[in-house]
Amino acid sequence: MAQTQVNTETSPVLEVRNMTQQFGGLRAVSDFNVKLMPGELTGLIGPNGAGKTTVFNLVSGFYQPTEGQIFVNGKPTAGLKPHKVTALGIARTFQNIRLWNDMTVLDNIRVAQHYRLGYGVLHSVIRNKRYKQREAEIAAEAEELLEIFDLKRFADEFPKNLPYGTQRKLEIARALSSHPQLLLLDEPAAGLNSADVKDLIRLVRWIHETFKVSIWMIEHHMDVVMELCNQIKVIDFGETIAEGTPDEIRNHPAVITAYLGDDNI
Repeated sequence: MAQTQVNTETSPVLEVRNMTQQFGGLRAVSDFNVKLMPGELTGLIGPNGAGKTTVFNLVSGFYQPTEGQIFVNGKPTAGLKPHKVTALGIARTFQNIRLWNDMTVLDNIRVAQHYRLGYGVLHSVIRNKRYKQREAEIAAEAEELLEIFDLKRFADEFPKNLPYGTQRKLEIARALSSHPQLLLLDEPAAGLNSADVKDLIRLVRWIHETFKVSIWMIEHHMDVVMELCNQIKVIDFGETIAEGTPDEIRNHPAVITAYLGDDNI
């Protein structure tokens, strides 16, 4: 599989300016700002209900912000549907695994490339040369991804029959099949046992180095974030309370208070 092309310019792959999200009387995210450069591996953490997944939903186009602007590779995402945001260079996984359980593992990878098929409805109906060529290319790339992620033996299996950790791996592989420049991982260690968590750390590091993709991750397992991320942003009740290196975050009074309720603990 061809590696993701890295943005060699100094412009950010993602820039969020003064983003606010209001749900009725609830302000889920308040004046959120972030700038992610190509090749970064950063974390977004905070207590339950802090607004982390809402941030990812806004960035990936599932919500439109009440206020503020979002730019992917310098292009505004205002009004764009999720698949259009994906086409700009963002892919994501979800806290609760979202796979097509009535489609095979191979087809889960193939379908993620629908936005870059390069043919229309007419081509698929008449099954002309263009259609057959693109389908062959997509199938070959999907099989290559399965090989890379050691999933090829499950190609004809349904995801619902796979172990939880394997489903996580498949979801990440599916996200990478869209050739993102930024990969959003929403609690990838959720539901994993200690051995699977260690494997996940190795996998994320390997993906970052091999695919040359920027990674932004939400995670409650602090050992995962502290080991993988160079920079971490912390939010609580939708507001940014700290950002910095793992050591700075680990000892930050506001972070300790947010998680433990008392900065003297």
